[in-house]
Amino acid sequence: MTAPSEAADAAVTWHDPKRCLWLIGLLVPSLPFISWGLVEATGLAAFWWTGLVLLYVIVPAIDQLFGKDTANPPDSVLSWLEQDRYYRWCIFLYLPVQYAGLVVGCWLISRGGLSPADRMGLSLTLGGVSGIGINTAHELGHKKESVERWLSKIALAPTWYGHFFIEHNRGHHVRVATPEDPASARLGESFWRFLPRTVAGSLRSAWRLERNRLKRRGRGPWTLRNDVLNAWAMSLALFAALTVAFGPGILPYLVFQAVFGFCLLEVINYTEHYGLLRERTASGRYERCAPKHSWNSDNVTTNVFLYHLQRHSDHHANPTRRYQALRHFDEAPELPAGYAGMILLAYFPPLWRRVMDPRVIAHYEGDVTRANIQPSRRLAVLARYGGAA
Repeated sequence: MTAPSEAADAAVTWHDPKRCLWLIGLLVPSLPFISWGLVEATGLAAFWWTGLVLLYVIVPAIDQLFGKDTANPPDSVLSWLEQDRYYRWCIFLYLPVQYAGLVVGCWLISRGGLSPADRMGLSLTLGGVSGIGINTAHELGHKKESVERWLSKIALAPTWYGHFFIEHNRGHHVRVATPEDPASARLGESFWRFLPRTVAGSLRSAWRLERNRLKRRGRGPWTLRNDVLNAWAMSLALFAALTVAFGPGILPYLVFQAVFGFCLLEVINYTEHYGLLRERTASGRYERCAPKHSWNSDNVTTNVFLYHLQRHSDHHANPTRRYQALRHFDEAPELPAGYAGMILLAYFPPLWRRVMDPRVIAHYEGDVTRANIQPSRRLAVLARYGGAA
């Protein structure tokens, strides 16, 4: 791939310090194999739960140990960096390993010999792979090349969350940090209240977007040209094939891992824009999305596992920019920990509010009325933080 001479010269003197680290992301889809190998080597059934231990214990601890990385690639190399196909293959390889792990996991569950607790642990490990696979789909789904967009749907198939491909790109990115966005959490809203609102709201929005798109082309929604339906068709084909291969007894575990997977996505959604609100301009429209409308985190470990998803402000400013070229912004509000640590807090609303509500208030310089507030909690929030009703 040829780059302009200035970029090529800059690339010679600048090297991505995380270049080799991006391959660590393949550790996640390998978890079913790692769990199986550890159980066989040690005889300890607890290793079927390796996915949860990695997600909720190991990564948060390593995040704190290795700290943050705020370094940005020079502007002169961004174009060259995005054209380097090595980074695309780091993403592409996730999918075959993910699907191989799902097949092996189904075989291990269906062959017998595992206790109910073992099957539960392995299902959660598979769900963690599928959930982080939605992040892989997120990276692919923003790209213009048709092969990457189809690979995005394939990555979403194990969780039945193919509509995310539509809603995230054409819904969330338009309405982010507004009360109209089902994927933007509100100040005072717990994760457990946010979860059903975002799942149902995102589904309705995706269907509406596709229905309107097809209507403009003179078509009805009940066609495989509907990207919601063709994405769900992939999920149906996958689940049907696995059921034929391993018997109907595998279905409850497939459903369980799918639910855990998309809930993992939504708890990350919850952290990304909590309480942040775009102001309306004089014309009545919302202001342009800026770095101040996304919570960022530069904890290097989680960023490597999630392909720089935590550099969320630059992602919203440049949705098609590839993960390796995303930048840190000093003006973006910063989370106190990486996503792996923040999702643990989100499960416990009192702890979440104690940590995050003061940060939202500080971000708005003490004026809570500028935040995106949960309507049912508005009076309580204003009374607590000194706002006027």
